[in-house]
Amino acid sequence: MDFYIINGSPRKKYNTAELLEKASQGIKDELKDTNEVNIHQIHLYDLDYKGCKSCFHCKRIGGKYYAKCPIKDDLLDLIPKIQNSDGIILGSPIYFGEITGEMRSFLERLLFSLFVYGGESNAPKKMPVAMIYTMNVTEEVFNGLYGNKFDLMEDIIEGIFTKPYSLKVYDTYQFSDYSKYENYAFDPELKAKRKEEHFSIDLKDAYDLGVKIAQDSLKDI
Repeated sequence: MDFYIINGSPRKKYNTAELLEKASQGIKDELKDTNEVNIHQIHLYDLDYKGCKSCFHCKRIGGKYYAKCPIKDDLLDLIPKIQNSDGIILGSPIYFGEITGEMRSFLERLLFSLFVYGGESNAPKKMPVAMIYTMNVTEEVFNGLYGNKFDLMEDIIEGIFTKPYSLKVYDTYQFSDYSKYENYAFDPELKAKRKEEHFSIDLKDAYDLGVKIAQDSLKDI
């Protein structure tokens, strides 16, 4: 069985990466008695690629690249593997109210080739998917500013694969040392207190999310 953990953060060892690692552990522990479980960690910032180029080769009926993305870059061989995997977990920090540009471009490439205007998706299989979002604003600020902002992308994912699990992690600790950076919006002491008291809960939620992905991978969905 193959699972893909997609890190849309430029950091490999901070909030988003830690949560994805916990989710990976949830998959491993839940499927520990299953042979051949492979967890593939993908760091998008290590790859050279762009978003959809609107060439529409993936929509040309009978064409060589129907339901496939033909762009020759670091996603060319990777995308089919992910589309045929047993589960996907994607993680991204929120920058200016959006997932990172790398994650957005990746999702365009992953999803559009399988998307059919007004019809059933061309996904080779239905696999469980999860989204993890990390942000340094509180839940109250998020709801006030963004509300259901990520629902559209999640609806598209649902139409192609399955309804994604969604984990939002609020009020994260952004800097290792707040005294070194210009900041007038956040109280470093409150940030540290939040991390000490709540991030362990977020990590447990991510672990549980991984367990759900593992469990769903064994179902006929």
